[in-house]
Amino acid sequence: MKLNPDEVEFSAIRAQGPGGQNVNKVSCAVHARFDVKASSLPDHVKERLLAMRDSRITEDGVLVLKAQQSRSLEANKEDALRRLQELIDKAAVVQAVRRPTRPTRSSQRRRLDEKTRSGQIKALRGKVKD
Repeated sequence: MKLNPDEVEFSAIRAQGPGGQNVNKVSCAVHARFDVKASSLPDHVKERLLAMRDSRITEDGVLVLKAQQSRSLEANKEDALRRLQELIDKAAVVQAVRRPTRPTRSSQRRRLDEKTRSGQIKALRGKVKD
């Protein structure tokens, strides 16, 4: 699934943390808002994205990412788009259905034989009788 950058709304905000005067006067961090329900993604990917237990997804189905690693606004936008694409790729993968299997008879026998052997060894650890 390829993310359409036109569906992402960016807003510049001030970054947190250390940085001196630059942090106080330059808005270089980015909030990227992606409306999952109104996007052009396939329905099954939308459902999986909304089903994710992620605090960045609002009740309205809007995914909000904050990018503030770089001091450049453009670099932060690219970082937000990359992280959003990773989330979409993760939601697009369909997990294989796990079918429960049963242990083979020989593996059951080996396990029981090993239990018997270890029980015999432990029995020898007791007090010596005169």
